[in-house]
Amino acid sequence: MVTGIDIGVYLDDVDYSAAEALCFSLELPVRLVYLTFALTAAAEPQQRRTVASVYCFIFHFKENISTAAGAASSMGNCCSDTGGGMAAVGGTAGLSYNAAASSNDAVDWFLKSRGYLGLFSQIELSFSAADLRDRDVLSKSDPMLVVYMKARDGALVEVGRTEVVLNSLNPTWITKHIITYQFEVVQTLVFRIYDVDTPFHNVDVKMLKLDEQQFLGEATCTLSQIVTRKNRSLTLDLVRREETITSITEESNPSNRPKHCGKLTVHAEECINSKTTTELILRCSDLDCKDLFSRNDPFLVISKIVESGTHIPVCKTEVLKNETKPTWKSVFLNIQQVGSKDSPLIIECFNFNSNGKHDLIGKVQKSLADLEKLHSSGQGQNLFLPTAAGNNNHKILNSQLFVDKFSESVQYTFLDYLAGGFELNFMVAVDFTASNGNPRLPDSLHYLDPSGRPNAYQRAILEVGEVLQVYDSDKRFPAWGFGARPIDGPVSHCFNLNGSNSYCEVEGIPGIMMAYTSALHNVNLAGPTLFGPVISNAALIAGQSLANHGQKYFVLLIITDGVVTDLQETKDALVKASDLPLSILIIGVGGADFKEMEILDADKGERLESSTGRVASRDIVQFVPLKDVQNGEISVVQALLAELPSQFLTYMRTRDIQPST
Repeated sequence: MVTGIDIGVYLDDVDYSAAEALCFSLELPVRLVYLTFALTAAAEPQQRRTVASVYCFIFHFKENISTAAGAASSMGNCCSDTGGGMAAVGGTAGLSYNAAASSNDAVDWFLKSRGYLGLFSQIELSFSAADLRDRDVLSKSDPMLVVYMKARDGALVEVGRTEVVLNSLNPTWITKHIITYQFEVVQTLVFRIYDVDTPFHNVDVKMLKLDEQQFLGEATCTLSQIVTRKNRSLTLDLVRREETITSITEESNPSNRPKHCGKLTVHAEECINSKTTTELILRCSDLDCKDLFSRNDPFLVISKIVESGTHIPVCKTEVLKNETKPTWKSVFLNIQQVGSKDSPLIIECFNFNSNGKHDLIGKVQKSLADLEKLHSSGQGQNLFLPTAAGNNNHKILNSQLFVDKFSESVQYTFLDYLAGGFELNFMVAVDFTASNGNPRLPDSLHYLDPSGRPNAYQRAILEVGEVLQVYDSDKRFPAWGFGARPIDGPVSHCFNLNGSNSYCEVEGIPGIMMAYTSALHNVNLAGPTLFGPVISNAALIAGQSLANHGQKYFVLLIITDGVVTDLQETKDALVKASDLPLSILIIGVGGADFKEMEILDADKGERLESSTGRVASRDIVQFVPLKDVQNGEISVVQALLAELPSQFLTYMRTRDIQPST
């Protein structure tokens, strides 16, 4: 019986083919295989251990599969479960089109246990510096860069070190470092440059004691600041360590400004081999019958051939019952999966048997380039069967494989759109209904603590705003309140938080906080809780931007303490907004029962329907009750923002919107 430890050994021995085949045999999505193999590209031991952990975790999660032993070498075991075995595995539209749409419990559990909730992408960072301080007397400095990431508790965790560049004040380091980008987390990076003295030049950089080297300067930024730049390059001023954080007062006083220590340029590249996806529709004719009393139940398995000659399955089509001239559903193959367009592929046609011992009907060996030529010519390729005489002797069959469709498309990533100039525009709406309690009393959800401790509303604004503000260039945020009665006025279900009658925007997150505090002193809490008006206002802004061809995607944060009263009106507004570049995040604060609110979040697959019977074109809502996550390791921000990148991509891809290059 294969164990989790065995799988770990496979990875430590860098026997990736065995691990990949095992992963396929357990019918795990292909996206996992290539996610983890992207991690192993740098072949760093720590990264390999991470990958091993992934496989170990998945194995234990699926340890009830009776065919795990020997599955890596037996095609029959891929389909030991009749229902599951007859379904397509890998290469399906869901996996190719949007990996996030095809969930896998084992993968999700593992990634969530490691803090990865939503979008995660491997980012390779490269570094260069200019005008460094010269700390050597008879020669120039010998700089080395150390990269740190700030942990949750504020402690710095070393990510890695570059090589030492000799005698250079303008070094370009060769060593790259890979960091996992998480959209829903603010990832603060700190870069420190040291001049490594001559006696240490023959010492491995990992063994160097930094307190024995001369400090040249440091810089700090967030990873999101780098990846949102149009060219994904960010130039930072290097300062001395004690001068990294400078107050406004110090900046106004020239004598207190940091002394010039040079500049550091950080460049980011997403670790993706290819974004080209090929769609194939395959058909066979005149298949030899393998069953005595019925027709074949054929399916295809597409495998790549690695250097050792081993066949690694990439995908399997669905099983078609009682067919001798089958045409299967579209298969999607990424160049990253198959190696290159000219890499040889084995396409095998099997007759399905519920006992797992499938009959090989025939096979062909073709590259994607060959399949493209077949499609262009309209001709078929004869299948063959190996003979007992050896691999070079084949029996050519009358059965043929046809390529009815061959099309290539580029699947752009979330980061491609950001680098192409797209922005996320933040909007916020705050619940001022009376159920929040009297703001002057400590038990109110709107209570302003004299100590400065933020209440639930302030905390939500700060934490979500901290993540999203980086993706908004002008940082002018529409902010509304609802469910309150302005002084000497009727109850309003959408009023400008800044008190203006003409404009709703405020300056930055501090502007939202100031407007919120001011509103608490200038309105009377009332009710009921209506979402429709604020959603309609947000949709109006998103619609205007779309009409003006703006490269903007809007994110509305609604913070509420109670269940929505206008449920059907809210559904109508959401269905209408689903066609717009808009996502809606809802945080439930307080102890109310928010079960009815989950209807608005279509995570379980049931899309919203309007009162006229129209169905939402996509899911645009993510709802999180604060009480469900505030005591766990996952922050409310991570839980809330996890789906946002996939909602963004769904909108862009279904409308064939491409990022500018």
